[in-house]
Amino acid sequence: MLRTVATRTRVGAARVIQRRNASSNVAVQNIESRWKTLSTAEQNTIAKQLEEAQKGDWKALSLDEKKAAYYIAFGAHGPREPLTKPGHGMKVFTGVLGVLAASSALFYAIRLGGQEKPHTVSKEWEEATNEYLKSQNSNPISGVSSEGYKGTGYVTSK
Repeated sequence: MLRTVATRTRVGAARVIQRRNASSNVAVQNIESRWKTLSTAEQNTIAKQLEEAQKGDWKALSLDEKKAAYYIAFGAHGPREPLTKPGHGMKVFTGVLGVLAASSALFYAIRLGGQEKPHTVSKEWEEATNEYLKSQNSNPISGVSSEGYKGTGYVTSK
């Protein structure tokens, strides 16, 4: 009698495992593509079912269950979802080119609207500045007013 009870228990447990495998196999098939469309409750249910299944023998898990467990643990969803989508680099590149073109156009427009050179940039003004600095004995050690100075001083125009 004890033997028949143990046999029935084993057969009943096998049926429960088979039912669990059949129902969860449907739930975990192609989980990578369906995960984002599932509600949070469904996601939690599947995750708990897989967690319970993993507590048992891993050899009893189907390939779909193993793939689903790996995807839930390490897949690209939630906080591990990539921040950039394909083609993002090209958008950044064209954006940078657009900003450079706009800034170049703005610079050119400002230069066109600007005045002529100031009168203090002429060669005569720079020579007069040198003479004034010599008369004031400015920088007598190494500058324009020093003995034997052979530089051009403040004359930079040609």
